[in-house]
Order: sequence, then structure tokens, then C-alpha cells
Amino acid sequence: MLGRRLLVPLVLCVCVSCGAEAPEATVPAAPVERAPEAPKPRIVALGDSLTAGLGLQPEEAYPAVLESRIRQRGYPFEVVNAGVSGDTSAGGLRRVDWALDGDVRILILALGANDGLRGLPVDEMTRNLQEIIERAQRRSVHVLLVGMEAPPNYGERYTREYRQAFQDLAKRNHLEFLPFLLAGVAGVPDLNQRDGIHPTSRGARLLAENLLPVLEKMLPASEAPR
Repeated sequence: MLGRRLLVPLVLCVCVSCGAEAPEATVPAAPVERAPEAPKPRIVALGDSLTAGLGLQPEEAYPAVLESRIRQRGYPFEVVNAGVSGDTSAGGLRRVDWALDGDVRILILALGANDGLRGLPVDEMTRNLQEIIERAQRRSVHVLLVGMEAPPNYGERYTREYRQAFQDLAKRNHLEFLPFLLAGVAGVPDLNQRDGIHPTSRGARLLAENLLPVLEKMLPASEAPR
């Protein structure tokens, strides 16, 4: 009898166990797919070695410093460094269409220093810069023209005509204008590398500070979607 009494609960336990539902398997959550980040509107700095940041790390050149400064002010622009060491206004004209590819809103036109260093004809430089400006404006790109100063060894007449060319281009085309990129930096030993021409990291930061007030005036209108 004792054996039969033990048998009944045992059978019941087995039956209950067989009828119980198995715990559901844990299904890993599918990864959340994020939409790709929309490309940022661009500011392109078209220039020579001063723009490229010769002798500096990429993040030290003035276009990278500008991007950091305007991001701090809440503007979402990407600043593209389109500087090529040794480039003249003619070289910039040959590659401007490539430089303006994409959603470019502002062109910082900082060419002509090598034209002046080589004593190239001022009217030739003027024609090249005018063509670059017109190509940018046909794409509805706002232009910030950056002036330079010619070295004095070509004579007073050349340096005067050279300086005046930038002023005339800015006035004729109704451009925002910075008269001299290297203001406060040129001729200051501590702000230039050993060649006496190209700024140090601190000098490049000052170039960005020279450009920033002029550029800031252009940002609100250039930020609006097209």
C-alpha cells in the first residue's frame, strides 16, 4: 500500500512536468539603424601654401581653426581646405570647378600671394581672380575676397597696383573683403616659421581671427537651405 501511495504523486508530478510550457527563448533586439548624417554645407578656402598650412599639422592650418571657431558659434559648416602650395591665381582658376563641387555656400578666395612673389603681371592676376569670382557667383556661392601685399623689391608702382587690384575686385563684384590676410603676422618672427613667410601654429590662429569677423557676417544668409 505504501508503495502504491508513493506511486500516484510521482505519476502526477511527471504528468504536470510534461504539460508545462517551455520558457520562451530570449530573442536579441535588432540593432537600431541610424539614418546617415546629412552632409554639412561647405565653406571652401581656395588658396596657396598659406591656406594649405605648409609646415603645420592639418588641424593647425587656418581653415581647420575657422571650422572650430564657427562650430563653437553654432554654425554647422564644414570648412574645406583647398590650398595648394605654390599655387598662383592661374592655378586656382584651373581647379576652381573641382573646389566648388558639392554644397558650397561660401568661397574664401585667398590667391595671389605667389603672383606677387614672382612679380607676375597684375592685370593677369586680376583676370584670373575675376573669372574665379564669376564662376562662384554663377553657382550662387558667396565670395570672401582676401587681399595680399606684394614684396617691395618690385618697386612702388607694382606694389600699389597689386594692392589696388584686390580693392577694385571687391568693389566691382560687391564682395566681402579682408584687405590683408597676414595682418599682425607678417614680419613678426615669433609668429612665422624659419623661412619668415609661413605662419607658425599660433600665427595661423591669428589668420583665422583676421578672417572670422568678415566671415561671420556671411554665415546667417549662407546657412539657409537651398
